[in-house]
Amino acid sequence: MENTESTTLLKRPTELECDVVRFQNQKDKWIAFVGLKDGRPYEIFTGLADDEMGIALPKSVIKGKIIKVVLPDGQKRYDFQFVNTRGFKTTVEGLSYKFDREFWNYAKLISGVLRYGMPIDQVVHMISGLEMDNDSINNWTTGVARVLKRYIPGEIVEECTV
Repeated sequence: MENTESTTLLKRPTELECDVVRFQNQKDKWIAFVGLKDGRPYEIFTGLADDEMGIALPKSVIKGKIIKVVLPDGQKRYDFQFVNTRGFKTTVEGLSYKFDREFWNYAKLISGVLRYGMPIDQVVHMISGLEMDNDSINNWTTGVARVLKRYIPGEIVEECTV
């Protein structure tokens, strides 16, 4: 028999409100899109904040929506949509393809943990405890932990720009 509670947790709405958080580790500038369900982090997309290897957005963009798009062939992608300063909707298609595949896979794992409702402080503890062979990934995990700390009530967080 299927556990309906688990199915409900995993059923992602087509659209999720999203916070955009920028952070810097060493010389690298990063951007994180934190999808929120009922005001709680539900998923995260992260990568370098630049035109060539990631995504660049105006600094004024701090909120938006992550939209799940199912293509005719059944493949899925995630788009980011925000309202620009003139009031027009702007959509960045293929958010899920904008970032390095390795970071995408780790973020996908973290998103899975978030979807199942693990307490945010425990998610941060888990991420902070990861020891990777690559300095770039270690750099990234430090930033992701700082981003998610913002959602722990009463937590004082190092500088991250939203």
